[in-house]
This record gives sequence, structure tokens and C-alpha cells, in this order.
Amino acid sequence: MTSVGVIAHSGKSLDGGLGQLRESLRAHGIDDPPWRQVPKSKFAPKLVDELLEEGIDLLFVWGGDGIVQRCIDAIGKAPVTLAIVPAGTANLFASNLGIPKDLEQAVTIGLNGHRRTLDVGSINGERFGVMAGTGFDAAMIRDAHGGLKERLGRFSYVVSGMRAVRRDPVKTRVELDGMPWFKGRATCVLVGNVGDVFGGLSAFPDARPDDGRLDVAVVTATSLLDWARTIGSTAKGNAAESPFVEMTTAERIDVRLDRKAPYELDGGDRPKTKRLKIRVKPAAITVCVPERKNRP
Repeated sequence: MTSVGVIAHSGKSLDGGLGQLRESLRAHGIDDPPWRQVPKSKFAPKLVDELLEEGIDLLFVWGGDGIVQRCIDAIGKAPVTLAIVPAGTANLFASNLGIPKDLEQAVTIGLNGHRRTLDVGSINGERFGVMAGTGFDAAMIRDAHGGLKERLGRFSYVVSGMRAVRRDPVKTRVELDGMPWFKGRATCVLVGNVGDVFGGLSAFPDARPDDGRLDVAVVTATSLLDWARTIGSTAKGNAAESPFVEMTTAERIDVRLDRKAPYELDGGDRPKTKRLKIRVKPAAITVCVPERKNRP
């Protein structure tokens, strides 16, 4: 028999809120599940551990990509299935899997949907479901989280993105599966586990989160015009056709920078470093998704 638990980001909202989530679960016969709430995603791992100790095997995660990533990292190899209720500002992991931004539908999928086994990535020992990288994306996310996001919501990424494109390129070396692949000045190194890694933009149109590989892109755009051409190609689903983008896939990615720079994973910024060790973890998690006819 399935044992359900809930972890919720109290600052995120969807439809009727957490009260409606309780009512929806109750309507499905789940009256009083173990329940934890956090004001910030970074507090989730400890509470996930508590829920695991209580013996849950289906974890409902209420919030955006940040708390989903923390839960993916926290569950490790535990035999727990994730049910995502996309209540955040950014819900790329859920949207890539076809999980709608609708509370009742998300709950139904969590309880009765298809169970899909997926890969995750790992960067410097921390797991992610959507993407990780350094350069433009990390600077954009760091600046957006510096108070802009609370004031401007999704528009904060536009503002911080305009700042990020003006950053100087960094001397970068990238090895893939132990072999040299890129050496030069880069403004972004991006690794994706799924195709859509920015809202509405398919950076990796051929990516699959169950193929045992990660998609890799290095961007060398420096001017506003370069970035406009690159983003234009990405918007058309042809990022690889940009003269400022190199793309491939790999299981192991090692990045070395000539100076420390911030990096990010699933929309969360991390401290500066000169080295990134990125690995794929095949078939690492199970997630509730819509039945095949309703999902990508």
C-alpha cells in the first residue's frame, strides 16, 4: 500500500493553495499524510529525510524547480516516487514531463499517473533534473535572485539577462568522457537533462531524460548582436546552427575555468568555482507523469 507524504514551499501558490491540496488528497482517501512546509527550498533536504524515516514511498512536492531539485538530491537512492505539483515561478522540470500547472490534475497524475524512471545529472556532487551551467545562465540566475525575483517575478530574468550578456568571456576547457572537446573563451557552458531549459526555449530539442546521456552546449557569443542571433536560433529550435554555439552529448563532463565563476543548477545559484565535475546518473529517480498519450 502506498504511503504518501508532502513537502511544500510555503511561499509558492497555485489555484486554491495548500488548503486545496489537502482537500484534493482527502478526496482521494488520503486524510492526514505526513506534511512538511519550508519557507525556502534550501531547508527541504532535512525534512525529506524525516519523511523517508516515516516510511513514505510517494512524495508530493509543492513548489518550483528549486525545491524539486533539493528533493531529487535528498532522496538519493531511496525507493521513493516523486509527484510534482508545479506551484513555483519556474516549473521547467514539470513542464518538460507534461505535468500541467493545475492542482487537481497534478494530484490525479501523482496518484494515478504513469511512473517514469528518469536520469538525473550531478554537478560537483549535487543532483539536478533540468540543467546546470556556468557563465551567462549562472550570472542571470544569481542576479535575479538578488531581490529582483521577489519584486518582478519572471521579468527579473529579463532584467538580469540583459546584465549577464555584457559579462566578459572566460578561458574555458571542456573534456567529454575523458577526451578534450573545447578550449577557448566562452560566455556560457550549459548542460541539460531535458530539452526546454529556459521558459519556452528548447535549447536541446533532441534531449531525453532517460537516454543515459546529458546534452552539452558551449556558447561563445560576446556582443548583444551575437546573443540576439544565438537566442533567435534557439527560439527556432535550431540552437546548434548558431555560429556561436557548439553542442554534443556525453556521460561525463569536466569543465575548467581560468578564474572562479558562479554556477547554477535548476535555477539555483551556487558559490564560485574554477572546476565543474558533471555526471549523468542513469535511471536515478521515478516521477509520476501523465499517461503517454498526454505527455511528450
